[in-house]
Formats: sequence, structure tokens, C-alpha cells
Amino acid sequence: MVTTVDPAALVAGVRAGRPRAIGRLISLVESGSPLVPGLVADLAADTGHALVVGLTGSPGVGKSSAVGALVARLRERGERVGVLAVDPTSPFSGGAVLGDRVRMQEHALDAGVHIRSMATRGELGGLAAAVPAALRVLDAAGCATTLVETVGVGQSEVAVAATADVTLVLLAPGAGDGVQLAKAGVLEVADVLVVTKADRDGASGLARELRAMVAHGHREPGDWVPPVVALSSVEGTGVDDVLAAVADFAEHQRRTGGWDVRRTARARGEVEQLVLAQVRASAPGGAGELDRLAAEVAAGRLDPYAAARDLLAR
Repeated sequence: MVTTVDPAALVAGVRAGRPRAIGRLISLVESGSPLVPGLVADLAADTGHALVVGLTGSPGVGKSSAVGALVARLRERGERVGVLAVDPTSPFSGGAVLGDRVRMQEHALDAGVHIRSMATRGELGGLAAAVPAALRVLDAAGCATTLVETVGVGQSEVAVAATADVTLVLLAPGAGDGVQLAKAGVLEVADVLVVTKADRDGASGLARELRAMVAHGHREPGDWVPPVVALSSVEGTGVDDVLAAVADFAEHQRRTGGWDVRRTARARGEVEQLVLAQVRASAPGGAGELDRLAAEVAAGRLDPYAAARDLLAR
């Protein structure tokens, strides 16, 4: 059954913050509908206001619980909140769990909270290609803050820094050696370091270790120094401290010019991603031609530079 879409009504529904319209437009974004460019263009004037907060960390560190606690506090302040929970896609079945709606049931019926689970679809960094456009939809819908929770898959997780205005790196006591996390490059993207499960043994020791690592980092005068904040979703403590650290970083970025630099870089990445997608789609033979060239390279009959030139020349 083909469902017709009334673009004007859909845009009006998103602007009014109607959950059904928001969900419908994000579904169109994920499916790559040809209607999306026009719809996003119509909403362009309504975007650029939301604060995008990315949360990253190892699996099991408590990202979903932290998101739930932050959403609850933001709603108490009267903010409309968006949540994009990016779940990993299975490399075998191509499916995804998309379980964050289950873990955030207390907010699922709140009309002021828009929760969307998205699959990574194999994208590096744990971020789906549709995430930037989905962020624009939530922005246009009036979400003052959008939380992006990513899959926590190690070194490629640093891609969250290119998507968010503020990046929170979450670590839990007993999750492993902090030095190993530093070597993985995850700490380097942190604007705020959050020690989750702060009610457990070892949390204060982990916080001290992280502060020592931050202190030994090389920075220029006036550079932001990531604070270390303790958060316990069970006891409900530290939520205000995390939000205060986020606000402090945002103010620092605006004061020093880093805000515009980061947002411009984010827009650049979005444009580059769309260009690459159009190149793939417009190549004669489509994905089949790319597969043929890849097979030639794998067999040693063609070098990758020649294959790239061939594809672009076509």
C-alpha cells in the first residue's frame, strides 16, 4: 500500500511539534525519499537553535540511563527534548535492536519528548547517515536540546564529536583501565567527562584518575579544560552538575568563536556525505559497477587509484 504525503501538511505538523509528523519525516529521511530535500529546505529557516549533546562511551557504561536522567531534568525545566539513539546494525543480518524506546518507557508517552532509534547501517563512528537530517527535523520541531546516544564501539566512536555541539564521554568504575581508554582516543573528543554509576565502589578513584589525565594534557592558554563530573542515575545525583558543565562549555565556545567553527565543520561533513551519496547513486551501473571495480582491485588487476579515477570519469 502506497501512502501519499502532503508536504505542506507534513512541514506544518513538524513546526507544530506533532509527534506523528516528526516521526513520519524522519522515516522519510531514513528511507532516502526523494521528497526529503524539498522538505528539509522548507524547514531550513526553523533550524539552528537546538543544542546537540552527544553521549558516547563503552557498552554497558549507562548511556541510556544517563539520557533518561537528563531528559527528566530538562522536562522539569519546561524544555522540549529530542533523543536520537543510534543502535548498531548487525553485520550478519543487517538488523538492529533499536531498544532505547524500551529503556526509556517513562518518557515514551510524553508529548514533549521525541525519542527516535536509528540503526547505524554500517556507518563508521556509530552514526547513521540520516542523523544530521534527523537533527534538523527535531530542531525545526522546537526541541531546545537533542541528545544523541551512540553505540559505544571504541575508536570509531569519535565520530560523535563531529555531530554534536557538546560531547560527553561516559565512563563507569570497574569498566577497565583508564589508560586503555585514553589510548583508544575516546578521551580526546570529550568536552565533559562523566563518571557514571557514581554510587558504586571505585567511582571516586576513577574520577581522580581522569582529572590527573586531563591535567597532563597539552593545551594552549585559554583552551577549555574538560571537567570530570560524577553522575548516579540510581540516586538521581549529578544531573544538574552535568547540565551546568554543558552550559559552561557552550558559553566558552560562543565566547571564543569555537561554536561557529564546530557548527561549520558539522555542516561541511553533512554536505560531503550528501555529495558522496549522490556520486554513488549516479555512477553508471550503480553499486554493481562499484562492486566490479572492487573485485578488480581485490584480484590485483587494477589499483585503487585507477579504479577511483575510472568511477569518477564515468
